[in-house]
Amino acid sequence: MRILLVSLLPMLLAGCLFGGDGARVAPRQGPIRPDPRGPVTLDVPTSRETQQCFADLSRERVRFSPLPDRDYGGGCQVIGAVQLIDIGIPVSGLKAMRCPLARNFVAWMRHAAVPAAREILDGELVRVETYGTYACRGIVGGSAASSLKVSEHGLGNAVDVAAFVLRDGRKISVLGDWSGGSAEEREFLRVVHRSACRRFKTVLGPEYNSAHANHFHFDMGGKPYCR
Repeated sequence: MRILLVSLLPMLLAGCLFGGDGARVAPRQGPIRPDPRGPVTLDVPTSRETQQCFADLSRERVRFSPLPDRDYGGGCQVIGAVQLIDIGIPVSGLKAMRCPLARNFVAWMRHAAVPAAREILDGELVRVETYGTYACRGIVGGSAASSLKVSEHGLGNAVDVAAFVLRDGRKISVLGDWSGGSAEEREFLRVVHRSACRRFKTVLGPEYNSAHANHFHFDMGGKPYCR
C-alpha cells in the first residue's frame, strides 16, 4: 500500500483527478464558457419538485412558460427552469430561472418589495430592473480559484436586482441609494434586502464586496448566507 501511495503522489501533486469511469480528468484551467456548438437538450423526466413548483406558480396566477432542460457546456446546465411572462409587475432582464428561484422571486416581489415601497416610500412599485438571471460564467468578485467554479447564474439559479421604479417616476437604485439616497430610500433597500434573506439561500449586496455595489444577488444554491 505504501508503495502504491508513493507511486500515485506525483499525479496527485500535478492536480490530476479521476472521473467516475476511472479516466483521468484534468482540472479546469481557463474561464468558464458555454460550448460554442450550442446547448444540448436533455431528455430527463421532470422531477416532482419541479412539477410542484409549476403548480405553485399556476396557483399564484403567474404566467410562465416551462423551458426545456439544457446542457450548455462548460459546466453550465439549466434544469427545471421557466421563463416568467407576467407576475403582475414588469421586470427587466429575466431569462431562464430554475422554478424554485422563480417562485421565491415572485413571492419576494409581491410580499416584500411591493408593500415596502408603499409603506416606506409612499409609492407604487411599477417596475423592477435586473441584470439578468442565466449566464454561463464563473463566480465574480472572489478569488482566482472561485472564478473557475460555475456561478449559480450558470445554473439558472440566481438573479441580480439593480433598481426599483415607482409610478411617480422615482427610481431607487442599489448603486445610487444604498448609501447616497434619502433616509427612506436607504431604509427601503435594507428592508427588501433583509426580507430576501428569508426567501433565498444566498443574498449578497453592497456590504459584501465591490462586485455587488450596484445590485442585490439572490440565489438558491449552497449554504444560507446573507450580507
